[in-house]
Amino acid sequence: MQFTVSQETIVRPLQLVCSIVERRATLPILSTILLKAYGTQLTMTSTDMELEMIATLPVAVEQEGKTTVSARKFLDICRALPANATISFQAEDNKVLVKAGKSRFSLSTLPSEDFPDSEGANYIDEISLPQSALKSLLDETSFAMASQDVRYYLNGLLLEREGAFLRAVATDGHRLALGSLTTAKKADEKNSVIVPRKAILELGRLLNDSEDNVTVAFSTQQIKVELPDLHFTSKLIDGQFPNYQRVIPVGGDKEVLAERDMLKQALSRAAILSSDKHRSVRINLETNLFKATVVNQEQESAEEEMAVEYTGSLLEIAFNNAYLLDLLNAMPDQKVRMTFSDDNSSVLITPFDEKLDRQYVVMPMRL
Repeated sequence: MQFTVSQETIVRPLQLVCSIVERRATLPILSTILLKAYGTQLTMTSTDMELEMIATLPVAVEQEGKTTVSARKFLDICRALPANATISFQAEDNKVLVKAGKSRFSLSTLPSEDFPDSEGANYIDEISLPQSALKSLLDETSFAMASQDVRYYLNGLLLEREGAFLRAVATDGHRLALGSLTTAKKADEKNSVIVPRKAILELGRLLNDSEDNVTVAFSTQQIKVELPDLHFTSKLIDGQFPNYQRVIPVGGDKEVLAERDMLKQALSRAAILSSDKHRSVRINLETNLFKATVVNQEQESAEEEMAVEYTGSLLEIAFNNAYLLDLLNAMPDQKVRMTFSDDNSSVLITPFDEKLDRQYVVMPMRL
């Protein structure tokens, strides 16, 4: 196997592929990437047995074939070479020779037959949508995923297909984020999958704000995302996601309209005196006035007042301030609507623009 490629062409896809390679892999083969050269293309494949990434790039193939190479070492070598360097890659007799200019590296390989082969899945639903739309949907909901929760099904994001809708739901049991978008293709039947946290975070890095289409396919065992020159596959979490519709409050009669940035800044300033253990913020509502108070264990206090649109009755309620700030950072609108029922009920926070189909729920804390 032999090919040549420019440093600029290979570095970016190589970085993406290496991002899922574990630093301390359980099996030596998992610390390598599989390289296949054929025709005028090179494919680079990495896996951690849960996620798989395949990047395709144009190279000058002199001899077709496949081999494995240490992901970290190959990436470090390619990154360290000058941007205008032409890299020559040659594999024979369990060794790989990488040359560029006066630089020369000899690396050991492992048998390519030992590299895990992803099983072909039977995909039951496939949709195509702009990268920017999928990125926004994930970015604006995934922050509410649990991390290392014993309820393993919460350590991921629910993706649900119903009719022409694609919904994303995340919850850690204390807060919930729900977003949806309309797709060109309708689903034959309602179906849902739970995508692991690691896969969602990786997708957040891979997607960009372009209008280029991305294809998403679902099977009962895995999800596949196809970007230009990149295929990403992840196994799914096998579990029953909670009925999120029951968590979303209805019938709240106390509605606050506020400027997102002003609210975020007020809560951020109040959070300066929060302690790691006590992150609660007390909120008092009266006509056209929003007041946030934080008192810490040293009995130090911070108070913030801001003008809002509110005509309901007096209300005093407490929340985890970090949860409010997380959702305000993710909120896609400059104006927010907060709907309260009473001091024991969750708050429903939505963008003022109803076309932005996002809903956020935060449970109250004891005062």
